[in-house]
Amino acid sequence: MAHREGFYEKYIKRPQDFLCASAALVVLSPVMAVTAALVRTKLGSPVIFKQERPGLNGKPFMLYKFRSMTDERDANGELLPDEDRLPAFGRRLRSTSLDELPELFNIWKGDMSVVGPRPLLMRYLPRYNEHQARRNEVRPGFTGLAQVHGRNAITWEEKFDWDVKYVDSISFLGDWKIIFQTIRTVLSREGISSETSATMEEFMGKESTP
Repeated sequence: MAHREGFYEKYIKRPQDFLCASAALVVLSPVMAVTAALVRTKLGSPVIFKQERPGLNGKPFMLYKFRSMTDERDANGELLPDEDRLPAFGRRLRSTSLDELPELFNIWKGDMSVVGPRPLLMRYLPRYNEHQARRNEVRPGFTGLAQVHGRNAITWEEKFDWDVKYVDSISFLGDWKIIFQTIRTVLSREGISSETSATMEEFMGKESTP
């Protein structure tokens, strides 16, 4: 079933995102400044990590985050695994979700929404089955249903099921419920890592559809 925008999504969600991002950037600017200074001191430059991610309908945009990993490489010049490049400071940054704050600029610009499926990697696009690809029918979000139902502690299939459920049930009350649940999740530091990885395992694709 193709996604159809309701009144909230068509006329309210984007202005609401812009106002929320603008207010958050003002209120959190001191926190972002201190975080940037700590990243520069602990990890060096660049302070901001930039990476192309798929947005609405898979259209690429540049995602901004605070850097949390080093650039350590092996003898062949290849980057070391995530767990070897994620120092204690980076882990703390991620556990508090402070590394995500620069995404407020993405929301302000219109690349992202406050609530929606998380923007993953460009190389995952051809790996999605028809059901999973529906997550790209809406703008990606700072937080979403998958983030308040396990974050990185659930499987890829469970994440995508929550993402598609969100696509099919977008509402004003639903978005604000997710926002308040996210605050609780961040404060309790739930689901930061999967059971077998410092972040989340590579998604390799699944051919079958539900």
